[in-house]
This record gives sequence, structure tokens and C-alpha cells, in this order.
Amino acid sequence: MTPPPLPTLDFAAVRRALLAREEIALLDLREEDPFAQCHPLWAANLPLSRIELDAWRRIPRRDTTLVLYGEHDGEDLVPRGAAVLAALGYTRLFALAGGLAGWQAAGGEVFRDVNVPSKAFGELVEHMRHTPSLAAEEVQALIASGADAVVVDARRFDEYQTMSIPGATSVPGAELVLRVRALAPDPRTQVIVNCAGRTRSIIGTQSLVNAGLPNPVAALRNGTIGWLLAGQVLDHGASRRAPAAVDPQHLAAAQEAAAQLAERAGVRTIAPEALARLRAAPGRTVHAFDVRTPEEYAAGHLPGFANVPGGQLVQETDHQVPVRGAAIVLADDDGVRARMTGSWLAQMGWDVHVLAGPRAADGGETGAQPAVLPPAPDAGRLTPAQLQAALADGNTLVLDLGPGQAYVQAHIPGAWFAIRAQLRQALGALPPAARYVLTSADGALAPYAAADLRALLAARQDPAQVLVLDGGTNAWAAAGLPLEGGEARLATPRTDRYRRPYEGTDAPRAAMQAYLDWEFGLVEQLGRDGTHHFHVA
Repeated sequence: MTPPPLPTLDFAAVRRALLAREEIALLDLREEDPFAQCHPLWAANLPLSRIELDAWRRIPRRDTTLVLYGEHDGEDLVPRGAAVLAALGYTRLFALAGGLAGWQAAGGEVFRDVNVPSKAFGELVEHMRHTPSLAAEEVQALIASGADAVVVDARRFDEYQTMSIPGATSVPGAELVLRVRALAPDPRTQVIVNCAGRTRSIIGTQSLVNAGLPNPVAALRNGTIGWLLAGQVLDHGASRRAPAAVDPQHLAAAQEAAAQLAERAGVRTIAPEALARLRAAPGRTVHAFDVRTPEEYAAGHLPGFANVPGGQLVQETDHQVPVRGAAIVLADDDGVRARMTGSWLAQMGWDVHVLAGPRAADGGETGAQPAVLPPAPDAGRLTPAQLQAALADGNTLVLDLGPGQAYVQAHIPGAWFAIRAQLRQALGALPPAARYVLTSADGALAPYAAADLRALLAARQDPAQVLVLDGGTNAWAAAGLPLEGGEARLATPRTDRYRRPYEGTDAPRAAMQAYLDWEFGLVEQLGRDGTHHFHVA
């Protein structure tokens, strides 16, 4: 029986909700690459392929207003997406009237790339505050001359390890105000902040300026992209970090500055009892984040707080908090990182609170945050050893539904890659098989996809068996079984991830320059869109 069509909300209704700061999530069901090519400012990417894995974590309140859109290969993805979300308990589901085309036809502004609200906000900060910066050639001259200067990389540590400015030290964004004084105790030392492009170096530099660091501070203009475009060489595999211990005098100065900045931006404190009431309030979405490093979080954290380091939370707020209008509560154990992070989020128009009282490290829970997943459908399972034996008969086909990037790096020999939401198209490219075995990196996605594949095969009257690999490709590798790499056997294109122009060193120089040109135009786009609620305090 065909379900009734979803009620719709049009561009004007969604815009009114955004302007009124009502809670609303505009969800793009496409894969990340097509999403990155064109979407509204406050659209959040929730690929149809991964709804079961991501929805409960990213959208905790089941009666949130969700507005869906997305199309692939002529198919409207909304009916399938709505069915999955309804099965997960979401009750306020709407289709965007006319989809993305309807948004554009009504005059809605559209944007390219990912994490656009944060990147646009960074450009606005530079525009309003004239954040100091140095060109790559100037920084190179300082390094070559042995000048009294330190370069700090505000990205995640893994990004820093992939490529970095020679001699740079990793100090992820929210750590800067807390730790830079240890690297540059002499107030005459020049501090240079970099990231891959512009946003995190702008926000990091302006954080140090706002916090009253006595040193001269500047962003590396255009980050590692600018460095490469200047014809200069990057390091790879660097491992320098700021000292873990913080001098008491440095800590006191950072705490005072962070408190003043948070108050100026409109960040409020919240006691545990008030947080419990806020979480219980009807119609209120609350996201609680521990903004310390993953290592600190694993050693001990408060129950109910997810770990997103502060710099990354500012960088990718749209991904972590897809419900515009939600409340954000932050915790740390030093009085600096949560307030610095909150000061920026509040300027981006979020309702932000910092937890008062308990230290995050004393929460009693340890380890990584467990996944929040619905019960997996029943699916026949094979162990890695059983799959190895089954592959010998020549009638078994392994279908890898994990990230395309991971597939290229390593997959089970002979496996095919496919995107879960595109299994119908994938079947047209796959050779016939008597048995399909589905896998993904950790095996979490495969059971949900098995039901999809069985339905497609049944519609074709194909009696092939559908099983899943228990523990996924990780379990296969842990068993010591062989892996292979490469892009062979793609049943669908690898559109599940957008290749950032600032990733790696092999991106075309023209793409890097085009990315910078795009960033420069974001302030003008913000003005045309008008729904951002950004203010630079």
C-alpha cells in the first residue's frame, strides 16, 4: 500500500521559521558530493544511505520539524527517507515544496561546499574585525631567517599530520587560548595560525587577538592552499604538540579572557539541575558537547555529553547540530575551551550555555561515546572464515557499502563498491550471483541494507541469498585475511564523500584557487540569504 504523500512546507515557510529562530531541520537526503555542489545555507546533509546510523544522534528529539528534499537519477528520495525516519519515531515530517529546484525558483540562495555556515561566518569575522594575516611568502621568509616566530596549526591532529607548514606545532582551535602562551612566552614572539584554507586560521587568530594575547598574531593567509600556490613545500607526518600541562599563570589569564568573551557574546552558564530541566522541556532540542580532546574525553567524561573538540564544533556546526534553533551546552575542565567555543557559537546565532559546576573529567564515564542505533534487522551472518570459504565456490559476491574512500584504500579481494541508497542502480552493474554478502567498515550499516537488497531481488524474482559479514571489513582484517586496494569494481560512483579542494597536495591548483575565490564571495552571499543571525561581538 502506497503511503499518503507528505505534507509540504515551501521556501517562504522554511524561511519564516529560520528568521523566527524556531527549531527546524532542513535535511538533504543526497550523498555528500551532490549536496556539496548546491544546497541552502542551513540545509544539513543526512544521506538516505545512513539515516539509521546518524539520525538519533544528530536529531535527538523525535517531534522536531524535519523538512526533507533530495533527488538522485530522477528518483525523489523523500518518500524513502520519510519512511525510514517515521520508522525511527519521527512524527513531524514534511517535504520541501518543489525540492531544491523549488527553493531556487522561489529566490532562495544556494551555496557550494560543506560546513558553509561556519566558513561564511569566518569570512564575516575577517571582514568585520580585519583579522591580521601574513602571506605565505612572508611566513616563509620569517622561517628562513630564523626569526622569533611560532607557527601553530589549528586543525585536527590527523589533518596536521597529513600536511603541515615546516616547523609548525599542532594546537587545535579550542586549545589555542589555553596553550599558546607555553609556545610563545616572550610577548615579542610572532604567532602565526594556519589551517588548510581560511576559516580555522581566521577564527584561531581572532580568538588570540580577542583574548588579549600580548604577542603579535597573524593568520597564514589562505592556509596550506596559499602555501602550495606560492610554490612552497609542506611537511608530512609531523607530530609536534603543545605541552599538555598549563602554567597556572597562563591558565588564569586564559580563564579571565574566556569568561569576558563568553559574557560579551551572550553565552550563559547552566547548572546541572537546570540542564536536566532544559532537556525535559517539551519542544526543545539540547545538544551537550564535551569540547576537550578525544584522549581527555576517553579518560573520563560526564554522562550524556558527546565529544566534539571545540575548534571542530565551530568548524562543522551544521553537521553536529542540524536542528537550527537548538540549544547547545558545552563542558570542559579548565574554564577556557568551552567558553571560547561558546563565544563563537553564540555569535553564529546559537543558544549556548556552559555547564557550571562539575568538571568534565570527573564524570565517571570512560571510553568513546557508544553509538545510538535502532535495533538492526535480522540478517543471516557469516564470520570472516565462513566468507573466505564461501568465496571459493565462485557464486558469492561481496558488496562493500562502507565509505568509498575506505574502499579504495583497502577492501576484501574481489569485492564491489556500492552506495546503499543506490542498490537498484548497482544491481544493473553487478554480475549475477547466487549469494550476496554485504559488508561495511564496522558492519553496522550492512544489516539495514540487507533488507533493501532482499526487497529489490524479490521484485526481480531473483532467489539469490543475502547475508552480512559479521563485524564488517574490520573483522576480516583483524582475522589476518588479505585486503586489496584500488578503484576497480565500482557498481555506483563514489559520490558519498565530497573531495575538499584543500585535502592533500594533489588537488589541481586551479581547484585550490577556485575554492579561495569562493570563500571570498561568502559574505556577499550571506547578505543575499539573510537568514544567518550572525553577529560579530
